[in-house]
Amino acid sequence: MYELKNVTKSYATSRRTVKALDDVTLTIPRGQMVAIQGPTGGGKSTLLQMLGALERPSTGSVSLGDNDLSTMPDSRLGGIRAKEIGFVFQGFNLIPTLTAQENVETALEPLGLTSAERRSRAATALASVGLADRGAHRPSELSGGQQQRVAIARALVKEPEVLLADEPTGSLDEATRDDIMDLLETSWRDRGLTLIIVTHDSAVAKRAQRRLHIKQGKVTEK
Repeated sequence: MYELKNVTKSYATSRRTVKALDDVTLTIPRGQMVAIQGPTGGGKSTLLQMLGALERPSTGSVSLGDNDLSTMPDSRLGGIRAKEIGFVFQGFNLIPTLTAQENVETALEPLGLTSAERRSRAATALASVGLADRGAHRPSELSGGQQQRVAIARALVKEPEVLLADEPTGSLDEATRDDIMDLLETSWRDRGLTLIIVTHDSAVAKRAQRRLHIKQGKVTEK
């Protein structure tokens, strides 16, 4: 599914050039569950952004299936993000003025569906994460675990092939963390997703089929 070849990503600062990724070559097969760990500033988020078609490499290539994400026009990259990749973040990234139902529907707006289709699919997605009765609630009326479930429903509602999760349990207590990981694992298995999780939590990483470690832009495998 993913193939990275000699990927380097550099950022110029006022004092020096920082190499966030350093000659990364990596293959992630379709349907695999992968955890990425490493120290803060080691390149985890940059790697995830590369996989999510949010960043382009300075050198090297990144492919998702038959699509070369490193050379594709921005308009096509936007289409891939809208249809094929779901994102889940530590901070939930929900719109506070919208209800849970409306937050999930926002992921469907680029797909050209009717309002009735969006409502139906969002309601189904909320039910699939155990929040069928919370659609009318705004984020402030939900617990942290419930907000993350809404965020997962928003990522899954467009039926992506890939789910990228950046510290999805980082702001949750242990019990809620385990519930969210159970939900992510179930979604991965039932939907045949490729699931890639960036985490500092070894308890989360141990649940993955494969564990990668990134430090100073270099990727190794545990």
